[in-house]
Amino acid sequence: MLSRVLAVLAVLLATFIYRSGRLVKHAILTLPALPPSYYVDGDVQTHCTILRESAHTFEYCEDMTFWDHLDADGTVAARFVIVGCDPNRKAWNTVMGPLRNPEPRAYLWLLDTVDNSLQRIELDGYPEGHSFHPLGIEVTPSQNGASSNFYIVNHAREKTTIEHFTISPDTPTQALWKRTLSSPWFVSPNALAITNETSFYVSNDHLMTRRLPFPLAPVLPLTETIAGLPLSWLAHVTINPDGTITHELAALGVAFANGVAISPDGTTLALSSTSLGQVYFYDRNIATNALKYRETVNLPFFNDNIMFDEEGALIVTGHPHFPSLTAVAANKTNARAPSWAVSLTPLSKETRFAESARAADRKYDLRAPLSASEIVPASEGWEVETLFQSDGSVFGSSCTTLRDSRTGSLYIVGLYEEGLMICRP
Repeated sequence: MLSRVLAVLAVLLATFIYRSGRLVKHAILTLPALPPSYYVDGDVQTHCTILRESAHTFEYCEDMTFWDHLDADGTVAARFVIVGCDPNRKAWNTVMGPLRNPEPRAYLWLLDTVDNSLQRIELDGYPEGHSFHPLGIEVTPSQNGASSNFYIVNHAREKTTIEHFTISPDTPTQALWKRTLSSPWFVSPNALAITNETSFYVSNDHLMTRRLPFPLAPVLPLTETIAGLPLSWLAHVTINPDGTITHELAALGVAFANGVAISPDGTTLALSSTSLGQVYFYDRNIATNALKYRETVNLPFFNDNIMFDEEGALIVTGHPHFPSLTAVAANKTNARAPSWAVSLTPLSKETRFAESARAADRKYDLRAPLSASEIVPASEGWEVETLFQSDGSVFGSSCTTLRDSRTGSLYIVGLYEEGLMICRP
């Protein structure tokens, strides 16, 4: 029996290496030669700062999102960043493990992008005894002072749910809990992309999760991750007037579906496939939310969360060396996990490369200390440029980057890092 299991695992591993040989070589078998720090628009020492908080509750932040306050004309009057942080992540992580103890609860924070002031957001009306461990978070803009709908993937004790809150510009440090959304389809919710006030896309990162009983877990979810098995999916969820939900499958056959984002014009959806180091792009029907696969872009790291900026560039953040990330998660002595964030800017029809061979030979991202072109070939339709790199000594385990197109500022958080890095041109 053991020999059969080993044979199956060997076949799966060989398949993964065949599909992602470059990534295996550069992000698993080799520690990338990354600098202590690199910022595309200037010296890190003078252009970047790390915000921290004395009680050490502003750390291990997985996701964040812009919260825009719009005036009556729909113009951004103020912009904040809402951040989800879980200092207990090394004891409770339903994606990577372990699942030792879901207490205490995690935290939400509000960052003012003008003065970098930081305030904790309290959960008003949240049920006692319901644990709180945020992963993906999304909020609708506030229209002329109105409250926003606020959705959070919650890796709670019993199962993963999606929490629905509202949050108002009048009381920006209070999130009013409305309901807990639950479904048999919520096997492993990870990231969110809002389509309107009461609907959103949600990625499910694994079919086989860490919640399975031993010995199925951690063996099966780890196998699904390492082998790049295409068992995860993206769904679209609508909250009906009676509080029930309508769940529709939007994209199937993804290996470790992770970050998801919608372009500013609403016509393109991007989805991270973490195990394969790829982003999938889909044409989106705005009226029906149906998706049609369009193209794939390879990344030089295991990509995590993604976001579109206002100019239509996709900002992708990830993990350049998976063994280092797992070492940090396991509290190994002196372990540090490197960081890498890039932008994917769509090429015009005039500058697109018509033949794959021409694109594959093209060098790109040449300003970065470690160019992405040394790991993956150029994309035919997207220009990839490094925004930030670190070997983990300055800022590690990067998982989400936001770019404010109005100011050019970057906001970066790390899965097992303390604080939030802000870089300004």
